[in-house]
Amino acid sequence: MAAYTALDLQYIGGQWRSGTSTKYLKNINPFNQALIFEMQAASSVDVDSAYSAAEHAFKDGAAQSAAIRKSVIQNLLQIVQTRREEIIDWLIQESGSTRLKANIEVDAALGIIQESLSFTEKTGVTALDSKDPARKSWILRKPLGVIAVISPWNFPFHLSMRSVVTAIACGNSVVLKPASDTPVTGGTLLAKLFEEAGLASGLLNVVAGSGSEIGDYFVDHPVPKMISFTGSTEVGQRVGAKAVGGEYLKRVALELGGNAPLVVLDDADVDLAVELTVTGRFLHQGQICMSTNRVIVDAALHDAYVQKLLERVKQISVGDPNLPETLIGPIINAGQVQKHQQIIQKAQEQGAVLIYEGGIQGNLVAPHIFIQVDPDSDLAQQESFGPILPILQAENEAHALTLANSTLFGLSSAVCTSNLARGSEFAVQLDIGMTHINGISVADHANAPFGGERNSGLGRFNGRWIYEEFTRTHWMTMPVMPE
Repeated sequence: MAAYTALDLQYIGGQWRSGTSTKYLKNINPFNQALIFEMQAASSVDVDSAYSAAEHAFKDGAAQSAAIRKSVIQNLLQIVQTRREEIIDWLIQESGSTRLKANIEVDAALGIIQESLSFTEKTGVTALDSKDPARKSWILRKPLGVIAVISPWNFPFHLSMRSVVTAIACGNSVVLKPASDTPVTGGTLLAKLFEEAGLASGLLNVVAGSGSEIGDYFVDHPVPKMISFTGSTEVGQRVGAKAVGGEYLKRVALELGGNAPLVVLDDADVDLAVELTVTGRFLHQGQICMSTNRVIVDAALHDAYVQKLLERVKQISVGDPNLPETLIGPIINAGQVQKHQQIIQKAQEQGAVLIYEGGIQGNLVAPHIFIQVDPDSDLAQQESFGPILPILQAENEAHALTLANSTLFGLSSAVCTSNLARGSEFAVQLDIGMTHINGISVADHANAPFGGERNSGLGRFNGRWIYEEFTRTHWMTMPVMPE
């Protein structure tokens, strides 16, 4: 089985072709800065072509056969399993994923592919009790049409697959715009996989281009019925405003940023709390929306927790993402590294005490840990999206709850306690979409609702929740036929 080639081309209407923009995307390995390739970017002309292809494929009924859709997705599942190492290698070289994280990501994608198989046969008719005895009443569940997917660079393969395979399973067609840093693992690699699986031309189209050139046009376009966006809150708010407030009203599913707290109650196992912190914060360099962005520790355990955390952090391997022992690999690009440096500097200016400074070398940012953090400071209130950890001290359980709910975000969270009933009672008071008791804040199950509250987004992914997002209801009535 030969490895995929020509991944530096756009995929539109079943054809591989160069983009028509005058701009080029430089695909750079975040770890060693090697140029993987230069790709001619997509222009608005390519966006038009992609939406046209998707619209025609949908209207021509290419996605209407549930049996065909199911067969394609079954093929896809097998192909991803067969090409697993090829996908992992791409994730390592293009997105800076460690080998550990890349395996987790592929497993997550396989889970959502498997889950989506059940969606292929769900669309159809549901009878309703009629309030008028002379009329029959029923609901027709059917696909939306063309769905636009905008995916991020941190978990590019899974977070693209999560929307794409579900949309197709439900009978929609898709135009996918991957992040410019990960055009392969978030875009063209998926196109190759679906093409090999036998997906009909036009049902999946990939346009990789600069956000400044095609980003707004991609959202404003009259063709898509829905925008599925995963990314930062700042960009997501703009996408949502344009999709809902623009000339062409569209549905939106927005999975945005987070500021996940790990709350360590006064009866917690300190060793467990430390392990939850290390994995929850430093997996994939902290570049995960669910990553533990702050730890809130009861004053009774604060000093013991900090001491053990410092001992544990010194054991973390930082470096080559291809090595199996590496936990922290490179930050995605130099711009993100600069943001992290600014966050560290500002935190110190605002009075936080830096007790562990792992150093910065190139795109490698080692752990930086702060204590005596003001809960109202930028460090505590904003998502760093990197291996920077603020530790906040709570006076008691009530104070810990106040601190946990004190930001504008509400995606994921974790609670550490030796009393599971207490942990559950605490968790239900969080204004957050997901909570894991004695588990890390980073978790994603294909059959469980994934999404947040407040500035962490709108809608839910996975399971029947994403099925409902990507389909619509059509209520119908008719006179009862005479016997």
